Amino acid sequence: MGREASCTARVGEEGAEVKALLESTTVVLRGDLKRRWAIAALQNLRVDGETLCFEADGEAVVLELGAKEAERWLRKLLTPPPTLAAKLGISAEHPALLMGPTHGALDPALAEALGHGLTSNPRAAHMLVAVVQSPFEVERMADFHAGMPCKTVWVVHPKGPDASPSDAEVRGELRGRGYVDNKTSAVSDRLTATRYVRR
Repeated sequence: MGREASCTARVGEEGAEVKALLESTTVVLRGDLKRRWAIAALQNLRVDGETLCFEADGEAVVLELGAKEAERWLRKLLTPPPTLAAKLGISAEHPALLMGPTHGALDPALAEALGHGLTSNPRAAHMLVAVVQSPFEVERMADFHAGMPCKTVWVVHPKGPDASPSDAEVRGELRGRGYVDNKTSAVSDRLTATRYVRR
C-alpha cells in the first residue's frame, strides 16, 4: 500500500506528533507515540472531517491526516489486499509450472496460490515457479527454464540475512544469463519471490 504521513495522532488519552505508515498488512505509528496494528483487527473505520478514526486493541485512534488524505487512507484500508495468486499472476488462464518440492511439501501460502492454476506441461505454462534452496538449484532452474517457451520465472527462496541462496546470489546468476528482475512479493514469513523475465 505504501502511504505515510506526518500528523498528530491520538490513541486513547495519549496524543503526539507521529509518522504514520500504512503498510500492506499493518498501520504503524512512529515517534513519541509508537503503535503497530494489523489492518484486519481495525474496527469502526471512518473519516470524520479532517481525521481518520478507528478502534484498535480497545482504544480509540484518531489520525489528523486532512480530509483528502484521510479518504485515501480509508479507501486503502477497506480494499482487500490482493491474494498471493493475484500478485504472482497465477490463474486457470495463466497456469504455472512448479519446479522444486512437490506440491504437498510446499509452504501453505504458495500451495494455495498454485491451486489457482498449475500445469505439468512446460509448453502450456505461462511462467515457471521455482522454489530453490541452494545456489546450485538456481543454476539448474535457469538451465531448465532456457528450454521453456515462457519468458517469466518466479524464483522463490528463503529470506533474511543468512538465507541461501541470497537475493544477491539469485540476482547475480540470472542477470548474468540475461534476465531482468522487475517485481518482488512476500510469500510467507520465511519465503520471498522475485520475478525475472528473460530478454
